[in-house]
Amino acid sequence: MRDLSETTDRNFQLILIKPSHYDDDGYVIRWWRAMIPSNSLAALYGIAADCATRQVLGPNIGIDITVIDETNTRVNVPSLLSLLKAHDNFGMVALVGVQSNQYPRALHIAKPFRDAGVPVAIGGFHVSGCLSMLDGKAVGLDACRLMGISMFAGEVEGRLEKVLQDAAYGTLEPLYNFMNDLPSIEGASVPFLPKSNVAQTLGLSTSFDAGRGCPYQCSFCTIINVQGRKSRFRTADDVEKLVRMNWAQGIHKFFITDDNFARNKDWEAIYDRLIQLRERDGIPLGLMIQVDTLCHKIPNFIEKSKRAGVTRVFIGLENVNPDNLTAAKKNQNKITEYRKMLLAWKAQGIMTLAGYILGFPADTPESIRRDIAIIQHELPVDVIEFFVLTPLPGSEDHQTLWKKGVEMDADLNIYDVEHVCTGHPKMSKQEWESIYHEAWSLYYSPAHMKTLLRRAVATGVPLASLVKILVSFATTVPLENVHPLQSGLLRLKHPSERRPDLPRESALTFWPRFVGETVVKHLSLGSTIAKLAISAFFIARDKNAKGYMDQALTPVGDHEDETLELFTKTAGGQAAVSHIKKVNALTHAHRAV
Repeated sequence: MRDLSETTDRNFQLILIKPSHYDDDGYVIRWWRAMIPSNSLAALYGIAADCATRQVLGPNIGIDITVIDETNTRVNVPSLLSLLKAHDNFGMVALVGVQSNQYPRALHIAKPFRDAGVPVAIGGFHVSGCLSMLDGKAVGLDACRLMGISMFAGEVEGRLEKVLQDAAYGTLEPLYNFMNDLPSIEGASVPFLPKSNVAQTLGLSTSFDAGRGCPYQCSFCTIINVQGRKSRFRTADDVEKLVRMNWAQGIHKFFITDDNFARNKDWEAIYDRLIQLRERDGIPLGLMIQVDTLCHKIPNFIEKSKRAGVTRVFIGLENVNPDNLTAAKKNQNKITEYRKMLLAWKAQGIMTLAGYILGFPADTPESIRRDIAIIQHELPVDVIEFFVLTPLPGSEDHQTLWKKGVEMDADLNIYDVEHVCTGHPKMSKQEWESIYHEAWSLYYSPAHMKTLLRRAVATGVPLASLVKILVSFATTVPLENVHPLQSGLLRLKHPSERRPDLPRESALTFWPRFVGETVVKHLSLGSTIAKLAISAFFIARDKNAKGYMDQALTPVGDHEDETLELFTKTAGGQAAVSHIKKVNALTHAHRAV
């Protein structure tokens, strides 16, 4: 145990690292500017900064905080070891928000620090999910125990102070498990990152969670088993505080990371405060939110989203086949409401992005191609994000397969929702992987992207913003072989950042190939940008552009269920329509009486 009783004027070195993961060639996925900011990192920094302000290690001990998001910043291990050595290793490394696909990389980052005797702790969805749903030893957690890495399960509000004190005194515990005691976040330290860190993201954007937890029971989801099914919320005062803190350093774009902001019971109070900040105080807020497919039924929700500054909305569409939705326990998604919901967002000129999962039990390559064509022609959605159905540790799907002894891939690095990790009843692994890659080229065909641009002009969606998104989503998978949500601007690599189990390439081999690949990729990228920009230029100047209309933009009619393939091409779609008709008939009969 370290004696701090005589300590004066020392600084504890807290190094917060959000790991990336490895690509198929074994290199860390890192960019000059990454697309998505890490809310886990912002949350930890906000709490750690509060601990430093309150001097939780004593009146004479400061806390220096180093923040590294590996998706945009290289983890320079020798430099960090030197920093710690200069302070007699008085500090710790915290691996923050580690997801399953980032777990192998996190262990590789931890090893040299543990070898040097530096305390290391790890938290995030992998540790928390495994301890919540499995036996505490499954899926690689013993590696932490063998390396002497302290595991943290649950949320750190109100708990970081104890962890820092234990690390400072040399008494860090092997496990801090708070999965059965999720804290309130009302009035807690708000997520925040210094501008120097936020500047490493595209568009100078940061993030915050206005709430945590979800009441739904989707079997593929880890959130409900890590953050719980009981929702917890920040107050409008909390949100105003974090907005003003960021605006003070010139940041006004936010990704609200709530899995479903529409189900936040305080959404209207939060929106009213954001509207006030925009309209009275002149803060030019730009927001992206995530919602469910029934959000349009909440009175004033979409209209107030526009006034609050929402420019993009992500919707968990997941599938257009009700049989697949039922299999995933996603019964809250009603395909009969998809067009109404999407058109409601279109009416406000807000860009729609939808998640779509490939690999449900009823899926085949042929059915997936058919469904993508239906989406293109009949749903007014701007951007589709394709995902492979993945049994993520911490989900019910993974727990079920694990209990049954069903084979799942042992390499956690590929549990990134873009690789196939287990078997499928109707597709081979090769067929599943092939249709995943094909799906991107099918949806983002040159012809359909022109259609999306025409719809944008007709509905008031900002054309320049849509072009930027389309460029990323049309090119990232074929050029970089990673999901667009893991993308950024200018891929960076270093020969030292290859998986330890793969051979290190010589600089004479690595750098010429990397430079050559970068040039070829950017020539292709430039070609796509030029083509889309030219198309957007001419579409915007078409005198008839505002009056453009197609099947997807057509207002919802009383009898469209009899003609749209969305409802007629699957048994589940036909059953959904039949159910709606029965409900309407019973409702009208009741009113007549």
